[in-house]
Amino acid sequence: MSAAGLAPQSRAERLAALLASTPYMGFLGMTAELAGDEMTAILPFADHLVGNVLIPALHGGVIGAFLEMTALCQLAVREPLRRQPKTIDVTIEYLRPGRAQTTYARADVRKIGRRIANVHVEAWQEHKASPVAALRGHFLLSLAEEDAAG
Repeated sequence: MSAAGLAPQSRAERLAALLASTPYMGFLGMTAELAGDEMTAILPFADHLVGNVLIPALHGGVIGAFLEMTALCQLAVREPLRRQPKTIDVTIEYLRPGRAQTTYARADVRKIGRRIANVHVEAWQEHKASPVAALRGHFLLSLAEEDAAG
C-alpha cells in the first residue's frame, strides 16, 4: 500500500502490493500471474511444504493457506480496498493429495456486497479438471469508496 494509505490504482499494483506485504505468502513462495481480471496463483513445490514425507504430499495447512491467500489476492485484484479483507469463515474440501509438484489456484468471487464477499477457490496440479482442494469463504471488506464517503 502507498504511504498515504490509499490502495494502488492498477490491478497489477494492488496484487503486487499484497504479495509483497504478506510474509506468509513469501514463506510459501507463492506468486501470481494476472491476465486482465483473471488471476492464477502459483505455489511452487518446496521441501519445507511437505506434511507427509512418505507420499510425499503437501501439508494440509499449506494447501488451506494457499487457497485462502488466493481468495485474498483475487479480492485485491477485483476491487480497490482500503485494507486487506478479513476472513470471516472458510470451508476447505481436501479432494486428493497435493503431490510434490507445483500447485495452481483460481478464485471466483461469487458475490461482492457492501461489506461481505463470497469467494470460491479451486487448486489443482496437473489438470484443472482434477482439483486437489477447494475453498468456500466469506470475507469482510473495507472498500476505498467508504473512506471517501466518511
